[in-house]
Amino acid sequence: MARSAGFAVANNPGKTAFNPLFLYGASGLGKSHLAQAIGIEVKERFSEKVVLYVNGNKFHTQFVEAILNNNRNDFVHFYQMIDVLIIDDVHEFAGKEKTQDIFFHIFNHLHQNSKQLILTSDKSPVDLQGMEQRLLSRFKWGLSADLQVPDYETRIAILKQKIYNDGIELSNEVVEYLASHISTNIRELEGALISLLAQSTLNRKEITLDLARKMIDRLVKNTKRELSIDYIQKAVCDYFNMPHDIINSKTRKREIVQARQIAMYFAKNLTKSSLATIGSQIGGKDHATVLHACKTVNNLIDTDKRFRGYIDEIEKKLKI
Repeated sequence: MARSAGFAVANNPGKTAFNPLFLYGASGLGKSHLAQAIGIEVKERFSEKVVLYVNGNKFHTQFVEAILNNNRNDFVHFYQMIDVLIIDDVHEFAGKEKTQDIFFHIFNHLHQNSKQLILTSDKSPVDLQGMEQRLLSRFKWGLSADLQVPDYETRIAILKQKIYNDGIELSNEVVEYLASHISTNIRELEGALISLLAQSTLNRKEITLDLARKMIDRLVKNTKRELSIDYIQKAVCDYFNMPHDIINSKTRKREIVQARQIAMYFAKNLTKSSLATIGSQIGGKDHATVLHACKTVNNLIDTDKRFRGYIDEIEKKLKI
C-alpha cells in the first residue's frame, strides 16, 4: 500500500487524498528509501517543482540556529516555498514544543496551498508520544501506511534478488539460513550478506553453511538482537504446546485467545513495533485489541499467581 501510494503522490503531488503521506515502521524497513524515491520521481516528472528531503533532527537544528541568529522569518519563508516537503523521522520532534509549533504553521501553509507533505516515523500517529494533539490530528489527515517486517518468503526473495544483481553464486541452504536467522529488518539482512561475502573474499574461503553459521554467531554476540513478533509468537505457542499457526486463527477458544493476548503483551514490551503493527501480525487485529490484551494480561499478572508463573517462564525463554 505504501509503495502504491508513493506512485500516486509522485504522479500528482499535493493533488491526491494522500496528503500528508505518513510512512511508519521499525528501523531498516525502507521508510527513508521509499520517501526519497518519491522525491526523485517527482523531480523527474516535474523538474520545476522544489523538492526537499530533511531529517527531523536536522529541521530542529536549523530552527534553533534561525532563532539564535534572529532569522526565524527567513526560516519559515524558506520552508513555505517548498512544493514537496519530506520530513524523515518526524518522531524526533517529540518533546520539542517550539519546533512542533513552527512545523504546525509550515504544515498548514503547505497543505492549504496544495503542496505535498511526506512524513516518516518509527510509530504510527496514534502511538507517537510527546507530540501536540493538533499536530497529530494533521498527521492523520492523509494516509498512514505501515511498512512491516518482511516474512520469511520475502526475506528469501530479497536475498536472491540482491545475489542476482551482484552476480554472486550462493547455495539455497545458505540463503535460507540467513533468512531464517535475521528477521528484524532489511538493513541487517543485507549487512549479513555483505559480511559473509567479505569473509569469503578476504580469507579465500568458499561460502558454505558452516561459514554462514560462524558469521551469524559473531553478529549475534556483537549486537543486541531485537526480538521479532514472529519469534515471540512461536515461543508462546511452544510454551503452551500449540501449533504455531493457531494463534493467528479466528478461533475464540479461551486458551488460544489467552496465548494471543500474551504474545501481544510481550510484543509491546520487548519490541519497538507499533500497536497497529503488533495487531496486524498477531491475529490481524487493530491497535485497540492490542491495548485491551495488554491490560488483560497485566490484570491477570496481579491477580493470578499461576498465570504470573506462565509470564515469568516465557519471559526467561525470550531473554535467553
